[in-house]
Amino acid sequence: MRIALLSDIHGNTLALDAVLADIAEQGGVDRYWILGDFSSMGYDPVGALERITKLPNVAFVRGNHDRYTVTGERPGPTLEQAQANPHLLPFLLAMAENLAWTQGQVRASGWWDWFTQLPLEQRLTLPDGTRLLGVHAAPGLDDGPGIIPLLSDEELLTLLKPAEADLVIVGHTHVPLDRTVEQVRIFNLGSVSNPLRERLEATYALLNADESGHTIELRYVDYDHNAVIEELQRVGHPTAHFLAKFMRGEMMPPWARQARG
Repeated sequence: MRIALLSDIHGNTLALDAVLADIAEQGGVDRYWILGDFSSMGYDPVGALERITKLPNVAFVRGNHDRYTVTGERPGPTLEQAQANPHLLPFLLAMAENLAWTQGQVRASGWWDWFTQLPLEQRLTLPDGTRLLGVHAAPGLDDGPGIIPLLSDEELLTLLKPAEADLVIVGHTHVPLDRTVEQVRIFNLGSVSNPLRERLEATYALLNADESGHTIELRYVDYDHNAVIEELQRVGHPTAHFLAKFMRGEMMPPWARQARG
């Protein structure tokens, strides 16, 4: 059994196409798991959906941006926080404009109901008996801080309590991670798009499993980041300037810098 594990495509079909081509070059897979954040914060929200839903034996999980798209919820900062800290206002406005634009694209193209039916998790028992769980942010959650490298073992164990699994696959933070705590392995895929790390390639994982055991390989796939910036401008994305910062590696959060050091 071979599974391609992807997360956080964020409407970037250039990055997605590069990942799918790499999967083919590696010999293909038996199934795909795609763990959320499919469309928002990218230039081609509908194109990404059209590609992934045509994949064979594919399963999906809801991400926080998928929920925001159909519920009207927004990530932080709140209006009150932005009023108290005016430097947060540009981020608040960028997120609001991005999600409104994505909502319009999703409604106009008929994908709205698809988003409303996405599950919170996927589960599978591998041939060697390993219980596999796939979620977006953490077991039982599609949002929140997620699984970041700076978590202590105790903090990680708290997040893993609802898992009831031996191997937990997540995305959400856009930063890869591979840790084991009390015999539970947690593997963060990083992201196909919008990197929050020094390396700007798309990342995904290949899981190989048979009766004797399993392995996971994190793969890095380069693509044309300047072409993504050009596409953001071509389609008239309302937050093109903000999203271009991801493509230039300008969005690494403080905790990612600390983890790097």
